[in-house]
Amino acid sequence: MPLTKEQKQEIVKKYGKTGSDSGSPEVQIAILTQRINELASHFDTHKKDIHSRTGLLRMVGKRRRLLEYLQSRNIDRYRKIVEELHLRK
Repeated sequence: MPLTKEQKQEIVKKYGKTGSDSGSPEVQIAILTQRINELASHFDTHKKDIHSRTGLLRMVGKRRRLLEYLQSRNIDRYRKIVEELHLRK
């Protein structure tokens, strides 16, 4: 199930610089993480859903590229978003 408009607005408010900042890497990473977590639970019941699994892998790759970009640009912002979203151990 896709994210609702309210869920996206809440993520933008929490991680964005302003209330309408949906383009910053932090917001994009947070939205992708939310969608990835929802899809991961979907696969517990639908093990043979290969088409959705392909979409999941694309989202994971996009999030990884955004994290690499953020790490190369501003290491403090990278560390903060990784810690808040519990992405690395």
